[in-house]
Amino acid sequence: MSISRPHLSFLAYPSDPSNSDPIGVIVCKQSMHRDIYNRGYIAMLSVSKSWRKRGIASALVRNSIDAMKEDGVEEIVLETEYDNHAALSLYESLGFIREKRLYRFYLNGKDAFRLILNVPPSDNVTPGKVRRGNMYKAIQVSDYTDDEDDDDSSVSER
Repeated sequence: MSISRPHLSFLAYPSDPSNSDPIGVIVCKQSMHRDIYNRGYIAMLSVSKSWRKRGIASALVRNSIDAMKEDGVEEIVLETEYDNHAALSLYESLGFIREKRLYRFYLNGKDAFRLILNVPPSDNVTPGKVRRGNMYKAIQVSDYTDDEDDDDSSVSER
């Protein structure tokens, strides 16, 4: 997939300077859909297993949504496996709704759900205008604490 708007994608890194390996990534794109409206697409979201349940995925998705809103997105779509309950829960908590089930969508024969987030015009900063920002963005994540909370207090953008 060609990334024509790299400012929509984010990497998450631990705040520990001795560990520079990424721990999470989201890859997105945005384009006109059927020449009618501006559509964002979340192509991939992944967080390292040892870093899950800390709000990293939520932060990555929210950063991408905000970047797409700044570019005037009218809706954001994605697909996820129908039985990926963690992903479905995450996206639905952020306002996505299940649009339809896609039978045998993946090469392995699994079904998917297409999820959609409608973005009201008032949430768009500049409808139809493409923002040209940094070529990449990263979020920095603090080391794990024993808190059972799934808040984002340990996540900051840089």
